[in-house]
Amino acid sequence: MSYVITPPAPASVPVAGGGAFPVRRIYCVGRNYAEHAQEMGFSGREPPFFFMKPADAVLPVAEGETGVMDYPPLTANLHHEIELVVAIAKGGSGISVADAAGHIWGYAVGLDMTRRDLQGDMKKQGRPWCIAKGFDQSAPIGTIKPLAQTGELKAGEITLAVNGQPRQRGDLSDLIWNVNETIAAISAAWTLQPGDLIFTGTPAGVGAVQRGDVMHGAIAGLGQLTVALR
Repeated sequence: MSYVITPPAPASVPVAGGGAFPVRRIYCVGRNYAEHAQEMGFSGREPPFFFMKPADAVLPVAEGETGVMDYPPLTANLHHEIELVVAIAKGGSGISVADAAGHIWGYAVGLDMTRRDLQGDMKKQGRPWCIAKGFDQSAPIGTIKPLAQTGELKAGEITLAVNGQPRQRGDLSDLIWNVNETIAAISAAWTLQPGDLIFTGTPAGVGAVQRGDVMHGAIAGLGQLTVALR
């Protein structure tokens, strides 16, 4: 194949022990913790819904380092959302809940950064809110750890602090749709492929951050992610 322009370098995320995970697509689950759904004005175990971010929205942060994220334009209300991220190794469509774990390569700590004011404006106008979710560097993500090292993550504390002050706290066991159910639901609508990432939802406590703030997220049994805003 001869390209008429130089192809961009593929997006990737560092992997524990060395190497990198190539990113194909980023799927995100909306309102997947009950308390967060309630703080956004919803309740109950609603059917899961999804949105996407472009692959190059990832801001990879190596283990033990502090990532630096530029405060995005067009917003005065940038929100943090701490999430468990699932990295897919084996593709498929119509994956059953019972078979879903066999498609996982590993897990990472991630942030779904959101231009909340733009999201609210788009919702009011009945328009898509990609502009609120899919901007540059909107998906900071830490080093991916393999499933063989962590085991299936079905429970464990998930937290986020800003400048050392607690903001978000929950447990993976509180997911409305757990990881395996989420994989099954996504694969019913799209064919999952190796290299896909799934952001699984955020617990309650989302809030605004400003330039100079430092966000520190952690998931028990997985690790930490630190990102500074400039």
